Amino acid sequence: MPGPRRDRPAVLLLLGALLAADLYFHLWPRARRELAPSAPSCPCRLRSAPSAAPPPPPPPPPARAASSSSSSSASSSPLRRLFAHPLYRAAAPPGPAEPLLGAREALRYYRRKAARWNRRHKLYRQELNLTASAALLPLRPEASWLQFHLGISRDGLYPRSSPAVSRLLRDMHDFATISAVVKPSGVHLKLVLRFQDFGKAMFKPMRQKREEETPEDFFYFVDFQRHNAEIAAFHLDRILDFRRVPPTVGRLINITKEILEVTRNEVLQSVFFVSPASNVCFFAKCPYMCKTEYAVCGNPHLLEGSLSAFLPSLNLAPRLSIPNPWIRSYSFDGKEEWEVNPLYCDTVREIYPYSSGNRLLNIVDMAIFDFLIGNMDRHHYEMFTKFGDDGFLLHLDNARGFGRHSHDEISILAPLSQCCVIKRTTLLRLQLLAEPEYQLSAVMRESLLQDPLAPVLTEPHLLALDRRLQLILKAVRKCIDTHGEAKVVANDTRQPEAPASDRVKLST
Repeated sequence: MPGPRRDRPAVLLLLGALLAADLYFHLWPRARRELAPSAPSCPCRLRSAPSAAPPPPPPPPPARAASSSSSSSASSSPLRRLFAHPLYRAAAPPGPAEPLLGAREALRYYRRKAARWNRRHKLYRQELNLTASAALLPLRPEASWLQFHLGISRDGLYPRSSPAVSRLLRDMHDFATISAVVKPSGVHLKLVLRFQDFGKAMFKPMRQKREEETPEDFFYFVDFQRHNAEIAAFHLDRILDFRRVPPTVGRLINITKEILEVTRNEVLQSVFFVSPASNVCFFAKCPYMCKTEYAVCGNPHLLEGSLSAFLPSLNLAPRLSIPNPWIRSYSFDGKEEWEVNPLYCDTVREIYPYSSGNRLLNIVDMAIFDFLIGNMDRHHYEMFTKFGDDGFLLHLDNARGFGRHSHDEISILAPLSQCCVIKRTTLLRLQLLAEPEYQLSAVMRESLLQDPLAPVLTEPHLLALDRRLQLILKAVRKCIDTHGEAKVVANDTRQPEAPASDRVKLST
């Protein structure tokens, strides 16, 4: 007798599935439509529908909406209000600004450097028996770092509204690194990083957390160098309209991929190690503090740092390094003459080039800047030789600023308090930044939010800027009361004054 067919259950399951699909997709929707009440049977729905969903109001005209939104954002932005003020939009002196570099000469020089770098890189790969061919490093005239170099003039490192600086900050943050070398230094670790567009930047790693203050017992010449101080100094310098600090941006660096794997320097390669916490660390060989106990470590590979754009090569734009007349004693118990002689400025005024021109006024500008950031380490200053004795001073190496927000080092203001002289434009901008509408701390807070490592400064450091600004204005008022405004305030304005409605009064 034949047994049951094995395919019969499968056939039954298939027929059941077809019947269920027919019921769900065909019979059940038809039954729902026939059983549902017709629309006219409930006229209340037709009357209540309009009130439940009223038609949306017509949108405002696009142009008017755009203008109102831009005006409201400008009114709520202290930084935009500041840069829109007449003091920051004053007409430039007549005639083109004297550039630092000639475009043709600079392009020719940097093309030779790029070709030399490509040759050395090729030889290096041949020594390592690397068979894969490496792409040549191009030099593009439109590169942001090159446009920044070509934009340096007698007026400053960059114009007030410079698209090249914005692109440079973005490129330093985004571009891949192709080489890394140690910057020779006596105390602290610095690296020179080169990017894929052939631009270079100085990298200073994070050594101190933002909320930490420099201990009271630390001397200024052994203080840490802070990466966030370099970033904040660039923003403050731009807000003061000095434009003497190179563009600086924060970046999170993978020290394994972006430093160790791209460097050809055997010394730098030899100082990498893995810490007991499994973090990648490195240090540099230098005479004093560059030892394993002063190494910087990633987490496990990522490390915060500041990147400051390089200035033009010294072969193209020579610079002078000049001792600061108000240099400090770099010893534990010594003092300089200016620290014990209140009439020290009279001696300085007799020495060229402080006896005439703008050099002394520029020194006072630098002292005001250093006092605001709390930098006591300004032992030298640099300037481009092309612009002569009246050229602007470069505000370099600001990493020892913003160390103690709870202390105001009044001695940094010695050039101002002893010489009792200040530029009119500097004073006007300081007074403007003391106004509630343009408060310095609010402007800095907004400006620093543009940096990728924001927040760059803690709130106590921002509030310290307002407190120190008042101390500067108090010192100026004391000088004016003693010597008179005509002798204290030097008229360096070559452009028309601001409208009366926006003018900042000298009397504060």
